[in-house]
Amino acid sequence: MLGYLVGERYNMSQTSACRLLKTGINHTYLLTAPGQQAVLRVYSYNWRTRAEIEAELALLLKLYALGLNVSFPLADSEGGYIQELAAPEGTRYAVLFSFAEGDKTRWLTPAACTAIGTLMGRMHQSTVGQVLERPTYTPNLLLTQSYASALTFFAAELPEMQYLRDISAQLAHVFSRAGIAAAPTGTVHLDIWYDNMAITSQDEVTLFDFDFCGNGPAILDVAYFCKQLFHIETDKQQYQEKMSYFLNGYASVRNLSVAERQLLPAAGAAVWFFYLGVQVQRFDWSNIFLSVNYLKMYVSKMQAWLTYHERLGSQQVPQAN
Repeated sequence: MLGYLVGERYNMSQTSACRLLKTGINHTYLLTAPGQQAVLRVYSYNWRTRAEIEAELALLLKLYALGLNVSFPLADSEGGYIQELAAPEGTRYAVLFSFAEGDKTRWLTPAACTAIGTLMGRMHQSTVGQVLERPTYTPNLLLTQSYASALTFFAAELPEMQYLRDISAQLAHVFSRAGIAAAPTGTVHLDIWYDNMAITSQDEVTLFDFDFCGNGPAILDVAYFCKQLFHIETDKQQYQEKMSYFLNGYASVRNLSVAERQLLPAAGAAVWFFYLGVQVQRFDWSNIFLSVNYLKMYVSKMQAWLTYHERLGSQQVPQAN
């Protein structure tokens, strides 16, 4: 049915194949027709407003027009971008995106790390000061509200929840002490890691899935990518080397101030904290394995990240007790 709808509204072949690629907060489908490929995202019911989706698509079209490698929305035969689907639970939105050439690559080469940093830097540089009709990622949203969400699922008496309560306050203090000058704001993707990019054999990177894009300090994207890389690379010398390639690529476009670099450990932990809140709010879609054991694993990864940077001597890293 979805394949038929796309074929009809986008002038693709009516015999195009449609298969489910990924389930989660949203549903993602691959559309394949002779000489054509595209990706259809079907937003979950009541997940994003139409205005929020329109802001996401406007951002992507701007970035694409500037020559950045991003998966961009495709217009239907009438020039529209958003489809409304009459689902049993209510109206759901759907958008067709360009296909990103390449593969999802967990083990990144130094050249790919440099390319990712450069692409991220270009995105931040081209959107500095821009305000989207999307969430603004303040410490209150990332930390306080996420902890409140976690409390609706996990008991406050759990050691992990006590740790999160304490570390939330400490991280908020780090951001407050640094001040706005240390965290220039603009558009952030907030979910840049290997699962949301395609990389060719020539290390050309295309970024996709801007579902969490919004307003916030650029360091949030930088730190979250580094944190994901930290967990992938068990050899921390490899982590440091690949992180350096990434940061050098970023700095070739946009300079990271000393103050921003000092915020990196806290920023990475804050975004990690935020996604725990998302998983609790949307556990029926995003994480069916949500449990106390999962919480222990998740918190241990935050502790490992903070402890590692504490050992490196950063004065901006909260104590991980």
